[in-house]
Amino acid sequence: MLVAFSCKQRELCPSCSAKRGSELAAFLADHVLEDVAHAQWVFTIPKMLRPVFFRKRELRGVLARLAWQTVRDLMASAVAEPDLRPGMVSVIQTFGDQINPHPHVHAIVSRGGWTREDRFVPIPYVDPLAAQSLFRHKLFSFLLREELITQQRVELLSSWRNSGFSVHNAVQVAPGDREGLEALIRYMMRPPVSLARLRLLPGSDHVLHFPKTGGDDPGSSKPERIDAMDYVARVLAQIPPPRKHLVRYHGFYANAARGRRRRQDPAAPGDTATQQQPTPPPPATAAVRKRWADLLRRVYEVDPLVCPRCTATMRVVGFITEPAQIKRILDHLRKQNPLARPPPHVAHPVASTA
Repeated sequence: MLVAFSCKQRELCPSCSAKRGSELAAFLADHVLEDVAHAQWVFTIPKMLRPVFFRKRELRGVLARLAWQTVRDLMASAVAEPDLRPGMVSVIQTFGDQINPHPHVHAIVSRGGWTREDRFVPIPYVDPLAAQSLFRHKLFSFLLREELITQQRVELLSSWRNSGFSVHNAVQVAPGDREGLEALIRYMMRPPVSLARLRLLPGSDHVLHFPKTGGDDPGSSKPERIDAMDYVARVLAQIPPPRKHLVRYHGFYANAARGRRRRQDPAAPGDTATQQQPTPPPPATAAVRKRWADLLRRVYEVDPLVCPRCTATMRVVGFITEPAQIKRILDHLRKQNPLARPPPHVAHPVASTA
């Protein structure tokens, strides 16, 4: 049996992006997020301000920081706990439904926060309109301070009935719902390219891109006809700069906070039997990363290492990396099954399992 390698492309390959999203979902669910209720927060900004964050890509992290400050301030004021620390993991997205420039922030946020004594205080509801007003105020203050916008533009945007700012936090995940939590994180990490929504037109230099609401059924929605090179240009504009983090950890889920908790002795005061036991070391980075078989089991609920013929366990016996040999194998398979859909990247290496 032949299995394609990951090409590790940045935002261009849907397969690699899906794997990256599955890895992050498994890591967050197993090692970062606490077993409490969570909600998805989405922060969007007006079209008039989006070019600022598309031209200056380093400012996209500011959106995530201001979104975190909005969540922290509202939750702390809701329970009159100035030091309350919610847990939040934010993902910076840069594209809209039609792969248009649309910088915004998705975040998975705990429905409550932790005090200095690490006591969790639940907060079942935060008004999204109040969050929208506070987020808008923080963003305007930053842009004015950095001289990226004028006071006249702020007054113009503030005078609109629909300002273009939006904060949505209605999607919730109950405690213990690991499957729902991982599905939500994979959605937050989705790539701009979706093969299910893309159709090539034979003999034409155009493609059909279906809207998200209608799926890939041509009869249920009207697709957008895009020149192929224009479609490529839209996707290339979404590639993030190298070595720039698009996933940020805040509050109780911040890297520094998690590191401090790992270094602390988890034994309760006065429990001598527990204090005598050594603190287990933190898991190694290599152990945290899930194997590709584990990721496939999480996403598709199918074990790729179980033989479909005899149900025995398979193992990787070799790697094929020569492009000429790969082409010969794939050409032979296509001759045997001409109706099968070709792989997304026929020139990528394949691993043989038996």
